[in-house]
Amino acid sequence: MKVAVVGLGYWGPNLVRNFSASDRVTQVMCCDLDPLRVKQLVARFPQVRAFSSFEEILKSDCDAIVIATPISQHHPMGMQALRCGKHVLVEKPMATSAFECEELIQCAEEHKRVLMVDHTFLYTGAVRKMKEIVDRGDVGDIYYFDSVRVNLGLFQHDVNVIWDLAPHDLSIMDFMLSQQPKAVSAVGVNHYNHTEDVAYLTVHFGEKMMAHVHVNWLAPVKIRRILIGGSKKMIVYDDMEPSEKVKVYDTGVKVVTREGIYKTLVEYRTGDMFAPKLDQSEALSLVADDFLDAIELGKTPAADGETGLRIVRILEAAELSIKKDGVMVYL
Repeated sequence: MKVAVVGLGYWGPNLVRNFSASDRVTQVMCCDLDPLRVKQLVARFPQVRAFSSFEEILKSDCDAIVIATPISQHHPMGMQALRCGKHVLVEKPMATSAFECEELIQCAEEHKRVLMVDHTFLYTGAVRKMKEIVDRGDVGDIYYFDSVRVNLGLFQHDVNVIWDLAPHDLSIMDFMLSQQPKAVSAVGVNHYNHTEDVAYLTVHFGEKMMAHVHVNWLAPVKIRRILIGGSKKMIVYDDMEPSEKVKVYDTGVKVVTREGIYKTLVEYRTGDMFAPKLDQSEALSLVADDFLDAIELGKTPAADGETGLRIVRILEAAELSIKKDGVMVYL
């Protein structure tokens, strides 16, 4: 297997490192518009073969291409790679619109190539453990999914805070919940560069469940926290915790009916908390393994093209809702 990584900015070198570490990959290739980035990467990984352009990568004998470029390039580069018979792993979000995602999916199907999206959080030990707990029925019926992802910067010039930060939490939500959302409403505001830097998204599922996502580039502290509330138990996932990132609480409420002046009462249940042991494997190494498994064994990856499409549909709806002062946009 020969894998090429296109784009050597913040995330690209991490991809190069993980594919280079795989004993199933015989050659890693790379390219970037900035020659200095290429030079620095080859100095770190002398075994990597550097190319001067994406066009040269397309003409090479690589089997798969990993696209780690700005989002505006995901669709055109992905389409070219698929048409050249290359398997494609693309960074999140998958593309700038649902239409572009659908084109990528159709092209992958026509050329019988693997199309996967790097929603890395789905491969973390914390998220996989939460999925296991939810699927086992320990949480019961899920009432809400609530996430906060805030920090000071980094401002992006090509996308707003929703497209930058929300894909992480939306992909976890999509992975965790069995239901599909029906509508999205969102509000946001920009202060500095004509793109929203603070936003609140509400994802509507039905009468009994909802999700809320808060993203912010202007917070004085870095917070990465998710709460999942259920009829039996509740989960708190704090990615900033050094060890006990996931905590499961045997906490909840129940409604009881009694005779007398108060016919209906709410009783609170406060039980034990436990922090399950988590797999410490690097998530990105599991992303690489899942991509290679999909190519070699025909397995469906955890984050395939359809997953990427569902996330982009929510992002599109949220952006439209903001433009229309927070109205509900149906999916």
